[in-house]
Amino acid sequence: MIRKRERRLRVGVLGCGPIAQFAHLESCVKAENADLYAICDAAPDLLAHMAATYEPQRTFADYDAMLADPDLEAVIVATSDAYHVPMSIKALQAGKHVLCEKPIGVSIEEGEALARAVDASGKILQVGHMKRFDPALEAARDFVRDDMGEILALKAWYCDSTHRYTNTDAIQPLPVSSKLARRPGGNPKADLRQYFMLAHGSHLVDTARFFCGDIVAVRARLATRFGAYCWFVETEFANGALGHLDLTVAVRMDWHEGFQLYGENGSVVAKTFNPWYFRSSEVDIFHEKDATSRRPLGADGHFFRRQLEGLADTVLDGAPMRGADVHDGLASIRAMVAIARSVESGERVELASVTGAV
Repeated sequence: MIRKRERRLRVGVLGCGPIAQFAHLESCVKAENADLYAICDAAPDLLAHMAATYEPQRTFADYDAMLADPDLEAVIVATSDAYHVPMSIKALQAGKHVLCEKPIGVSIEEGEALARAVDASGKILQVGHMKRFDPALEAARDFVRDDMGEILALKAWYCDSTHRYTNTDAIQPLPVSSKLARRPGGNPKADLRQYFMLAHGSHLVDTARFFCGDIVAVRARLATRFGAYCWFVETEFANGALGHLDLTVAVRMDWHEGFQLYGENGSVVAKTFNPWYFRSSEVDIFHEKDATSRRPLGADGHFFRRQLEGLADTVLDGAPMRGADVHDGLASIRAMVAIARSVESGERVELASVTGAV
């Protein structure tokens, strides 16, 4: 049973492609403090289909026209990566709050431009790192923040599976596509190193930062065999903790994602599932003081809806921002660029020294 609050954030979704269909349109409909006010897409057949399915109050074929609507309060940018920054800046300049899909950009310079636009606008921009809204991971973060004491080390892994689509195609509806859809120039998958790092590495890097704070340096290696890519990344955190990140696309096994975190007063072991299962992570939190473990249930695993509700709480009620902000998004890009530079050079790379694209 969906219960809606009396005051709700009026949201427009830019882009009606797969990520909007699988995540954002439904999130707007189900969110307790937000509504799907408008949708916008350049493909008229796709726009009509999504309008009939989700029944927004307004539909737009032109993004500028949607942004000119005075009743629109926030925009979800659910487009290809290349459009994230320019479309987010347009929304901010039009006085709208923004939830932008990750990564916020494909280069440090893009991220810096977006950060300047956020500061100038006075509006809120939240990056779509939806794993921060996994309730079991939130419980683990609370333990790390409040009870763990000093962090010693983190081992984290994000391993896509060769059987991913066998699993997800069984539970997801077929996405509706259009030959008239607007696509960026070139092929985003032409450079698989960049594509996999942006699509998957951004999640892994943000998870590391969510628990351990700022990354200051990395040393990375990359192995490519039988069509698979494996990055091993040594990380140094500003708080003195060490880290090891494993990004592998794709493992010959089931989806494999999680982390182990060791601290002064306890530890955390987490197993995270394919996000399209909408299943909260299995997290074991060990308390050294009484030698006990607890496992939060995290019954509500709709991370995409929860991240929209978090944005709406901040906009409508002034609640502290729970998600990743533009500076978190920029830090993720900087870390991914540093990883790419370290793979090229074989050397340790400090994040403060890098520029350019992933």
